[in-house]
Amino acid sequence: MNTYKYLGLFLLSLSIVSCDVNNELDAIPAELAAEVALNTNGLDFSKYVSIGASFTAGYTDGAMFKAAQENSFPNILAGKFGTEFKQPLMKDNIGGLVFGGSAVQPPRFYFNGAGPARLPAMPTTELTAVLSGPFNNFGAPGAKSFHLGVPGYGQLNPYFGRMASSPTATVMGDALAQNPTFFTLSEIGGNDVLGYALSGGSGVDQTGNFDPSSYGSNDITDPNVFASVFSTMVTALTANGAKGVVANVPYITNLANFTTVPYNPVPLDAATASFVSNAYAAYNGGIQQAFAYLVAVSPMTQEMADAEIAKRTISFAAGQNAVVIMDEDLTDLTAINSGLISMRQATADDLLLLAGSAFIGTLANPNNPGSINGVAVPLGDQWVLTPQEQLAIRTATDAYNTTIAAIAALNPNIALVDFKGVLAEASTGIKFDRYTLNTKLVTGGLISLDGVHLTARGYALMANKILAAMDAEFGTNFTTATGGLAKAGDYPTNYSPTLR
Repeated sequence: MNTYKYLGLFLLSLSIVSCDVNNELDAIPAELAAEVALNTNGLDFSKYVSIGASFTAGYTDGAMFKAAQENSFPNILAGKFGTEFKQPLMKDNIGGLVFGGSAVQPPRFYFNGAGPARLPAMPTTELTAVLSGPFNNFGAPGAKSFHLGVPGYGQLNPYFGRMASSPTATVMGDALAQNPTFFTLSEIGGNDVLGYALSGGSGVDQTGNFDPSSYGSNDITDPNVFASVFSTMVTALTANGAKGVVANVPYITNLANFTTVPYNPVPLDAATASFVSNAYAAYNGGIQQAFAYLVAVSPMTQEMADAEIAKRTISFAAGQNAVVIMDEDLTDLTAINSGLISMRQATADDLLLLAGSAFIGTLANPNNPGSINGVAVPLGDQWVLTPQEQLAIRTATDAYNTTIAAIAALNPNIALVDFKGVLAEASTGIKFDRYTLNTKLVTGGLISLDGVHLTARGYALMANKILAAMDAEFGTNFTTATGGLAKAGDYPTNYSPTLR
């Protein structure tokens, strides 16, 4: 009885093994998704032109270079549109520019295992070598809104200069000369606040000044100036019936350049913290005396005085400590005591610039080991954005976006893409195919190594958001058509240092 039982089990096991090793069975065919044809709903892409600044140009990792330009969002869009698209390509993948054999713009960043570093190579793109057009991509890195209509702007901006049709050409003039049938108008307004932000708010908020010729390079553009310029551009681009997409302006303070360096990057042991705190004892005491005087002789209340005394009192403890910064919005006490400069320790509400990471902790005086920048010596205005400076940026950005939204709403030939919303979502993570991108430096996948511009994958996401906006406004079907959207995996988040 047991013999038959075991024999049966043995035969059963043979049959199971036999099934397991049978490689002759036909594979079960995968179910193929039905192809969906692209429907452009009558849009004419025969002459697509892109107008903008560095994002439009494909700027990434702190430079312009060929591979980045080929991965620019306008070039990605042109591929989906099935149209020819000519760009003013750089000569190499090193990035940067040379003039007479000397580098005038540095090469691109690469990741050296610890952080962003400049590629140790000499650029080969000559600044004075003007290319032959016509071109489709009119992205001019660094351009503010009002620059796009300035005659001879190529003499001020080498990136436009190498593609300008003449020494007196304007960006908009050259773009309009192509008689575009479709266009994108992107990041107009971004540089109108970015220079101010990257200078730590050391520029001037020019709200109320309607003469942009009087502006400095780091100033915030007056919203009325912006509105006039933007309206004029859209009117010109749509005059002959062309359709296009305009983009609003993100809060640039969400970018990695302003969120990577913590406000408290200074590690101190207890003994060092006590020593440094004692060095500020005279300042702290002087602050209290000065505000006691102001309460006695001015309308300042004791409550107001106590609040600023608390803000300005400087002390350190064992562990991570806040840097000391200059803040011009503090009460000026130097008329009472010249030593009471407007400094305080940073808080979580302050934004330290990415460039400051290499400056904090260096010596203001190489011969004085105690002259540590950010500790014994306050950081200058150019290294930090205070809440008041952030508010100026946000207020201007909101005004620009109000104009952009209003013009888009009134013009049936215009679709609006919400890049402000995209960047806000990316701050905590935004899905792109099987990836989740965020705004963290190096690891986030969206922001390139310069902390401001996008990676190639980020530009592909940008292209897809534009295509989605077109579907919503013009009735196209890029988001559902087979191959209608860019695939995240086709675009890198960094470029190898061997790519030259």
